[in-house]
Amino acid sequence: MAQKAIREYDAKSILARHWDKYFPDFTYSYETVLVQNGAELQEAAKENAWLNEKTLVAKPDMLFGKRGKNGLVLFKDQKPGDVSLAKATSWIDEKGGEKQEVFFSFDGDEPTGEPSVDMLTHFLVEPFMPHTQEEEYYISATCVGDNDMLYMSAEGGMEVEEGWDEKVTEVAFAITDTEEEIAEKIRANVPADVKEEDKAGYAEFAIGFFRAYRELNFAYLEINPFVMQGNKIELLDMVAKLDDTAGFMMVSEWGDVEYPTSFGMEEKSPEVLAVEEADAKTGASLKLTLLKPEARIWTMVAGGGASVVYADTIADMAGIEDLANYGEYSGGPTTGETKFYAETLFDLMTREPDPSGRGKVLIIGGAIANFTDVAKTFTGIIQAFENYQDKLKAVDVKIYVRRGGPNYEKGLKDIKEAADRMGLYIEVYGPETHVTDIVRMALEK
Repeated sequence: MAQKAIREYDAKSILARHWDKYFPDFTYSYETVLVQNGAELQEAAKENAWLNEKTLVAKPDMLFGKRGKNGLVLFKDQKPGDVSLAKATSWIDEKGGEKQEVFFSFDGDEPTGEPSVDMLTHFLVEPFMPHTQEEEYYISATCVGDNDMLYMSAEGGMEVEEGWDEKVTEVAFAITDTEEEIAEKIRANVPADVKEEDKAGYAEFAIGFFRAYRELNFAYLEINPFVMQGNKIELLDMVAKLDDTAGFMMVSEWGDVEYPTSFGMEEKSPEVLAVEEADAKTGASLKLTLLKPEARIWTMVAGGGASVVYADTIADMAGIEDLANYGEYSGGPTTGETKFYAETLFDLMTREPDPSGRGKVLIIGGAIANFTDVAKTFTGIIQAFENYQDKLKAVDVKIYVRRGGPNYEKGLKDIKEAADRMGLYIEVYGPETHVTDIVRMALEK
C-alpha cells in the first residue's frame, strides 16, 4: 500500500461527494473553500454567498497539525467580534505574506524541538460552527498489520492524544469480517463516555465512516473533532491519506485530488514526481527520495526494509553526506517498470561528476526475494545500462550487486556479462554474501 497524504479540503470533498451513500441518516452542510490568498477568497465569495453572510474560520491546509497551538487558526473567540470575509482576507494575506515558524510537538502549550520554517500557501475557509465541547467527538481508521483498526473517543480536540489509552476505544476488524459483523462490533464498543442521547447516532456514524474508509481506499482517515447535534454532523478538522495504488480505479470517486508537498519540505523534483506517477499505476512499489543529488553513492535497492538497512550502513561507513538517494523497487515490478526506475536513477547520477573527483558508486542490493523474478528485473536494469553506458563511464561508476531469490543465478550471470561487454566496472554477489557487505567492498575500493 502506498500512502499519500492529501489536503483537509480534498478529504472533506471526497466524503461530501459520497455523503448520502455512507451517512444517509445525517446531514452535512459542506461549505468550504481552498484559497491561496485574500484575492482568491474575495473571488470565491462571488459564487459562495455564505462567505459574505456567515462568521468564518480560516486555517492553513498544508499537511501539518497543531495549527491551533501554533496560533494559525482564525476563529470567532480569538478576538472581539465575528470573523468577517474582510477579516479573513486580511489574515490570510498577513500569514501568507512571510515565512512562518511551525512547531510539530508541544509539552502542554509549550513548543518543543526545532520549528519548520516555510511559506503558507494554501488556506481552508469555512463557516464557524457554534457548539459546546461536549458535542465534540473523535474517530479515525487505519491499517495495522493484517487488520483494519477503528479508534473512537467521546473526547475530541487537540488533547485527545494525551491519555490515549484511557480516552480511546480501539476495535480491530479482519478483512474477512462481514458488514453485519462490523456493525455489531462497532455498536458493542461505542465509548462509554459518549452522551446517552448520542450513542445510537455515534454508532451509525462510525459504521458509515468505517465503510467509507474501506470502500474509498483511504489508508488513514481521522476526524478530530466532529460535532454531532442530533442528525446534524459537522467535520471540524480532518487528516487523511489515500492508498494511491488504487488511484487508477478511483478517479471518479476521488475527483481531482492533489498530493501536495508537506510544509517545510522542498518541492519534489520532476524525477521524483515521475516515479510517484509510475508507482500509482502499478501493484509493485517504486519509491524515490533525493537526499543529495550531487553525492557519489547511489542505491537501487529491492525492498523497503532492505532500503533502510542499506541507507543506515552507508551513513555509518561513509557519512550521510555521501548518500545521494533513498528508495526501493519491489513487489514484482515488470521489466519495463524496472528499466524506467533504473534510467531515472542513471540520468540523475550522471549529470555531474563528483565535486572531489572521485568515482561514483552504484549499489544494486536487496535481500532474498520471495516472489520477484530477479532475472526479469535485472533485464530492465541491463536495458538501462545499454542506454546510459557512456554516461555511466564518464562519471567513473563502479557497480556492486547483491541479490537472491527466484532466478537470481541467471540474473547475476546476465547482468555481469552485460556490464563486462559494455566496459562497466561491476562486482556481483548472491545470497551467500552478507546483505550489506557490498557497501564495505565499495568503500574499501
